Amino acid sequence: MKINAFADVSLRAVMVLAAAPDGALLTTQSIADAVGTPYNHVSKAMAKLRELGIIDVERGRNGGSRLSAAGRSATVGQLLRQLDTRQDPADCVAAGGVCPLINECHLRSALARAREAFYRELDGLVIASLPTSRQMTPVFQAIGLRPGL
Repeated sequence: MKINAFADVSLRAVMVLAAAPDGALLTTQSIADAVGTPYNHVSKAMAKLRELGIIDVERGRNGGSRLSAAGRSATVGQLLRQLDTRQDPADCVAAGGVCPLINECHLRSALARAREAFYRELDGLVIASLPTSRQMTPVFQAIGLRPGL
């Protein structure tokens, strides 16, 4: 199973916020720099994470984002389910419209069960537990911040 680019950026942003020192507010630009992703992509991910209650945002000159209480306990599976906007795990569309095999298709339902099994496997993995000091130290040094691990 492959996650989409938006979910990937969102997970990386949450990992950076999880490793930030307690109380630190990180700007979207610093997160973009930390994860090596264009600002516009990270900005969209941050907006969605805020909408989902995963992050708290403070506006203003000294503002930024931090992981919310809900974000600290969120699992990879929970977040990926919320970020997955596809109705079907397969694109059941042909050049002329809907796939002619769609009626009573056993493959679609099997793929849907496989996707849920993928998410279920990730339900036990709390996002905030993923970043390690060894992993994050060079990332934070690159953006001028000391890791909080």
